[in-house]
Amino acid sequence: MPSPDPQIPDVQQQSPRHLGPDSLVGPAARPLDAHKGMYGRVLVIGGDHGTGGAALLSAESALRSGAGMVSLATRGEHAAPALARMPEVMVASIASANQLMGLVEAASVLVVGPGLGQASWGRSLLSVAANADKPQVWDADALNLLANGTTRLPADAVITPHPGEAARLLGISTEQLQKDRNGAALQLARRYAAVCVLKGAGSLIAAPDGRLALCDHGHPAMATGGLGDVLAGLIGALRAQHMDGFDAACLGVWLHARAGEQRGRQGRGLAASDVIPTIRQLLEEQFPCLK
Repeated sequence: MPSPDPQIPDVQQQSPRHLGPDSLVGPAARPLDAHKGMYGRVLVIGGDHGTGGAALLSAESALRSGAGMVSLATRGEHAAPALARMPEVMVASIASANQLMGLVEAASVLVVGPGLGQASWGRSLLSVAANADKPQVWDADALNLLANGTTRLPADAVITPHPGEAARLLGISTEQLQKDRNGAALQLARRYAAVCVLKGAGSLIAAPDGRLALCDHGHPAMATGGLGDVLAGLIGALRAQHMDGFDAACLGVWLHARAGEQRGRQGRGLAASDVIPTIRQLLEEQFPCLK
């Protein structure tokens, strides 16, 4: 892995493309004979002791965003609550990395990191994912472990850091990063050869080839825990529906922000799960399932 830079180096930049309904690419309409096998199996990996809710939010978001099947690999203590909340999700109690391998092999897209933790359990599961040749979305502690140099990022990945995680990945301060968010997003995309979603007010989506998009939607009520987990599951579901990493990230960020705007009008107290039905509604309005 490249050594961290003391500051963001100069990178050739273009003005970011503003995301809006006319600039988005989405999943294709479905034929009348569509079946679940056509739209992928998303496997969410996460939920160590005490953080099972993060993984559940990602799995629910993937389910409601159109993935054909969703599986959840998590600690055994979270299995019963997950099944009570989402009987449609296939929940596996995972105690060791060996138990994860078969689930990874069966999946088409991995969402790794929500509630994963940085202890031995999370590190061992992340190692399995890192060696899998699958499209992946890495979030939360998967990114912290990546920044620590304890793992590598596989090809065809989307990373979704908030500013603190992004700064750790670049080896700079959060203050430095926030002074040049465009440059930071592009540098992350190039350094890790991945699509980067730099979250925050004015989320940016950067590709290794220099494409850069800006989402200027959102609402202050979105300043609450769990919304990043929802976004990770949403992008994973779009990837499972045959979208490439950059287009899936752009659409996912836009849907997530617009849903937050709509639900945020009610004011403080927004819960992350509140935006999931609105994401589903917006996705259908923008890209109907059946035409």
